[in-house]
Amino acid sequence: MPRRSLLFSPGDSPDLMRKAPGAGADVICFDLEDAVAPGRKDEARAAVRDVLADPAFDPDAEVCVRLTAESPAADLDGVLGTGEGESRESGPDGVRLDAVMLPKVEAADRVERVAALCAERGRDPAVFALVETAGGVLSAQSVAAANATDTLVFGAEDLAADVGATRTDEGTEVLYAREHVVLAASAAGVDALDTVFTDFSDEAGLREDAAFARRLGYDGKLAIHPAQVGPITEAFSPDPEDVEWAERVLDARDEAEREGRAVFQVDGEMIDAPLIAQAERILDRAPDADR
Repeated sequence: MPRRSLLFSPGDSPDLMRKAPGAGADVICFDLEDAVAPGRKDEARAAVRDVLADPAFDPDAEVCVRLTAESPAADLDGVLGTGEGESRESGPDGVRLDAVMLPKVEAADRVERVAALCAERGRDPAVFALVETAGGVLSAQSVAAANATDTLVFGAEDLAADVGATRTDEGTEVLYAREHVVLAASAAGVDALDTVFTDFSDEAGLREDAAFARRLGYDGKLAIHPAQVGPITEAFSPDPEDVEWAERVLDARDEAEREGRAVFQVDGEMIDAPLIAQAERILDRAPDADR
């Protein structure tokens, strides 16, 4: 399934967590970090566990938990308890955990350490590495290339605070970092998710920002409000005409390979390796495509 939209939901709000799948995001992320006050961490861990262990909670979405930077082991123990789990599925403890997100990642070994913590508890979730500091951006290539990294995530708000930048509507103060993160993800062959758009009442601005992120090469974008999910998912979903073109390209490629031809045409256009890669990427973003 593509990761076009990721919706955060506060880990200490059971009602909001249970409602989160209704927004239609590809990934729902229960947040134990920024959305939860320090004194409520234990309460939030228990709340997340209750939701994830409920057999009635079975969304058609990837289920993620954002751990805290300071205490990922305690977060995992609180969410999973002491039961033995199974790889990427609900284990004998009945707690579903498809993915974890790590905040403020600045080195590849941190991703590997948290993956090891999950393995010690019998789990092998996808790992989302959130790059949101100066050190993290400068280390983005090695973080993305870590064996345990599935997705690289860019966080502009924390980055701006870290370097003392002033956030603007144009976003030029974080543009280099935004481009650097997506390049690092692409070089490593992992997904890249773009930063949040903080004004959830500005749908036009969100659509413009998401379209720009897609042009940069991002696979999807973070959402902080259910109303943002639809515009984000739409922005990162290919147009039907593009899907049809991509299917024709890959059908023609398959036929050319069977006939031993390296060069072929589609709609009067000569197709080469970059266009084949573009067609594959379009279909990867189209969950309902035939291929």
